Amino acid sequence: MATLWTYDYTCSLHEEWTFLLRSRWSKMKCLYIITRYLPFVFLTTNLSMYLIPNENSGKCRVLENTQSGLGTVLVIVSETFFILRTYVLWNKNGVLLVAILSTFFTCLVASFSIVLATGVPAAYATSAIPGITGCYQSSTSLQYFIPFLLLSVFELGLMILTLIRAVQNWRINSSRLYVVLVNHNISYYACGFLFSVTNIVTSLLLQYSYQTILYSFQFIMLAILATRMYLHLWQVNQHPHGSTSTLTHIPMSDISFVNPTA
Repeated sequence: MATLWTYDYTCSLHEEWTFLLRSRWSKMKCLYIITRYLPFVFLTTNLSMYLIPNENSGKCRVLENTQSGLGTVLVIVSETFFILRTYVLWNKNGVLLVAILSTFFTCLVASFSIVLATGVPAAYATSAIPGITGCYQSSTSLQYFIPFLLLSVFELGLMILTLIRAVQNWRINSSRLYVVLVNHNISYYACGFLFSVTNIVTSLLLQYSYQTILYSFQFIMLAILATRMYLHLWQVNQHPHGSTSTLTHIPMSDISFVNPTA
């Protein structure tokens, strides 16, 4: 995961610093910075938890809770980008935004309750995997799949809303369907959904050691997808006349997004 994140950061370094230096300060820019750089803290905690020798269960519990908290924050800030993107695509429909936020809040509360209820009884043991000398849980509850199930349902809802809007625009405009879907960033939604589904399957079928790898991988990938999408939309906003369709490219340059029907 650390290698993947470093590779992604290195590949987009020029584009990112261009954005950071040229864009004006706004709430969305602050959200971008948090989402982009919080994974560094998450990965540091993750590596110290599994690689630094530690036999103190109390310290393991602190590291586990810290990692879970950082992962939750990463999910929240990453999904905020997708929520606001959907909000813009639907012409800033206030009723829809309230419905989406209410659903997201309900999923978070339910997920917190499940994690707290199932995480306390878990015991730490010595890992049989070579190289894992730190904190390691030998087993976990099957109920851990429920937070990812709730997240996948929520992400599927956002993807369906985006698809509906994309098809509506496709019927109005003469663009090819796949161009409309790309311009609506449907691939970012689909990737996030597929990662959630993958974690549901691994939670039910694989051992805990494999589950934790994919849990952390999804948190990191959500942050990458969200920031990549925002960076792409900012670039489109800088060169609106060079886009393939000005009616389907909807930039997100601020908390008050550009209205596609304006």
